[in-house]
Amino acid sequence: MANYEVIREGEDITLRINCEALEYFPSIEEEPRAMALVIDIIAEAGTITKIILEQKRDYEYDNEQTELLVEIANLYKIITKQKTGIIKPECQTYTGPRYIELQNIIFNELKTSPIDAYLSLRKIAYTEQSILKKTTLTRQAKTCIQEFLQETQQIMHSLEQTKLFKKAKEDITEHKKGSREIYRKIFMPIIKPDFMYTKLLSAYPSDAEQLDSYMIGETEVTIFQMPNSVQTLYHIVPPEFKLTEEKYEILDAARKILAEHKPKRTEFTDPERMRQVFQNIGSDLLDELAGYRNIKLREKEKKELSQILVRYTVGFGLIEVLLEDEQIQDITINSPMGRIPLFIVHGEYGDCITNIIPTPTEAESWASKLRMISGRPLDEANPILDTELRLPQARARVAAITAPLNPTGLAYALRRHRGKPWTLPLFIKYKMITPLAAGLISFLIDGARTILIAGTRSSGKTSFLGSIMVEIMRKGRIITVEDTLELPTDALRKLEYNIQSMKVASALTRGSTEVTADEGIRTTLRLGDSSLIVGEVRSTEAKALYEAMRVGALANVVAGTIHGDSPYGVFDRVVNDLGVPKTSFKATDIIIIANPIRSPDGLHKWRRITQITEVRKHWENDPLREAGFVDLMKYDAKTDQLVPTPDLLNGDSEVLKSIAGNVKEWAGNWDAVWENIELRAKIKENLFEYSEKLKKPELLEADFTVLVNDEFHQISDEVTEETGKLDSKKILFKMNEWLKRNTKKYEEE
Repeated sequence: MANYEVIREGEDITLRINCEALEYFPSIEEEPRAMALVIDIIAEAGTITKIILEQKRDYEYDNEQTELLVEIANLYKIITKQKTGIIKPECQTYTGPRYIELQNIIFNELKTSPIDAYLSLRKIAYTEQSILKKTTLTRQAKTCIQEFLQETQQIMHSLEQTKLFKKAKEDITEHKKGSREIYRKIFMPIIKPDFMYTKLLSAYPSDAEQLDSYMIGETEVTIFQMPNSVQTLYHIVPPEFKLTEEKYEILDAARKILAEHKPKRTEFTDPERMRQVFQNIGSDLLDELAGYRNIKLREKEKKELSQILVRYTVGFGLIEVLLEDEQIQDITINSPMGRIPLFIVHGEYGDCITNIIPTPTEAESWASKLRMISGRPLDEANPILDTELRLPQARARVAAITAPLNPTGLAYALRRHRGKPWTLPLFIKYKMITPLAAGLISFLIDGARTILIAGTRSSGKTSFLGSIMVEIMRKGRIITVEDTLELPTDALRKLEYNIQSMKVASALTRGSTEVTADEGIRTTLRLGDSSLIVGEVRSTEAKALYEAMRVGALANVVAGTIHGDSPYGVFDRVVNDLGVPKTSFKATDIIIIANPIRSPDGLHKWRRITQITEVRKHWENDPLREAGFVDLMKYDAKTDQLVPTPDLLNGDSEVLKSIAGNVKEWAGNWDAVWENIELRAKIKENLFEYSEKLKKPELLEADFTVLVNDEFHQISDEVTEETGKLDSKKILFKMNEWLKRNTKKYEEE
């Protein structure tokens, strides 16, 4: 029998069996000898709640699966204790051979395959019943056969009462003795290779409906609708779970060597370079370790193994695999670790449960790395940490909590950021806005208005703020202020924007050396003429922001995000919660509300801009009661679109009139203003239609959208020079010709 230990942790009693010396694969569902071994050990060890088989990898069977085997082990103990299957001397002649068969079933088949044992017993019982019908039997023979039949039926009845039998009952008629298919549907271990801490339920769920499958690099992703549940399963099988045993040994040895190096905070200042250094070192190390074992690794294999090694040393394990999937929006990791699967929000399938179970060891490792990356504490005195995670393939905002705020330890929430900035044409594609709304927003941005984007969590506020930044002309300067870097500043810098990002202290951080948010915002006023973009208005920085709004009015765009589900909700938050004077709130020109729209069944939701509202300046105390809020566009649930209000169509907008008042051609001419808004809307719509027609979604990305915006301003200037006015028809014609020329290469491809 293999070595084992019983570990008691609270209510959990874990049976850990060392299977290194076994010549077979330690899988209860695949290997009859493994099942027999486990049942023998349970019969000896007593009550347990979890089983772990160790052999290069840990194979963990949870409480429910363990319970099935404990029941069989207890039954085995009862049967052998009662000396069932022991033949009486007087019955040797009549039932001797069958008793030998029964003993084989009890001592062997019952442990290797309880279902096979049941079928064998059923066959014996059927045979004995046929013999009893014979009239030539002596009384002694009849008595012996009846006793034997009774013993057989008693064991059958006991097996029928077990949970294992009840789970397998529907499949027993199709089951063939010797097949393990029936056990594959019942026993699905969580697998954890030696070199990593995360556990993975790699088996596909039985009876689930497959909705989708795709590859993310070398990782298989399958989406399942779980039976009798509203839950959707996001199931992954990454490359690290498909390696040979030899490669597992090499990786584990390499990880132990690299684990001796403790990265310093300075190394995390350039995580991409650090990862490259570790990958190069890891590649050489793997090559050396493979050589000791006379294993030849191809370059492709070495690269794959070194990438896996980096993930489980200086990286974030399977979190990195998930963040590679552009469909994933949110990742939540709840405590207590090691028991609860990780959850995600998928772009197409919404909230999903996953087959990934992080462990306490891994949670602690992440916490250490996040402390170094952010330079912020995460401990009992500071139980909340907000920071950002930058990986070669993705960026994410991370929120972590620990005790005493979270009594069960560490928990995490990650918000994945899109690799490229969002754009207004992209939001048209995903129906978050209409072309007219995009045209109106473009007009407001060129008009240098102050804009607050409000909404609930996960409503797309920050993404929409990023699209507003793309609309700002590249000739101007932009300054961003954030406590957690989420805005697409790096991407815009690569597009040659004049942009400066500032990172300030989080409102939740205490005792930090970082500059406070309000001080950061006030500093921007001393950094020259710039548009100001504030990641999120949370606390005392609100007063500084409104100071900037008032100073920057009619000069540059000032924009930010804030929590609130309506214009009045924003007013209430800014004035009553954050203490900004009512008169200062009037510096807000436009409030854009982003809110998720749900389906009637509650299973689906979509992001939509539901209101574009201007804030008028004539009210004194309550903008809602005194008509201080005027909707320019509002969401219509029937058409699932933002529609213009009569106020917008009739030109009853003080903000738009204020913009027009600074332009000679538009002053007092609402028709000219409306014509320009429609022109911008048509250009955005044409770009979207070109992208759809050519099946080239990249035309909607920031790289091309910025070129379109630049060209629009240049053509507008040329047409004004040529004709003496902003001739919308001529501008649109020239823009369409430019689009045709510049999208032709995509069409040819």
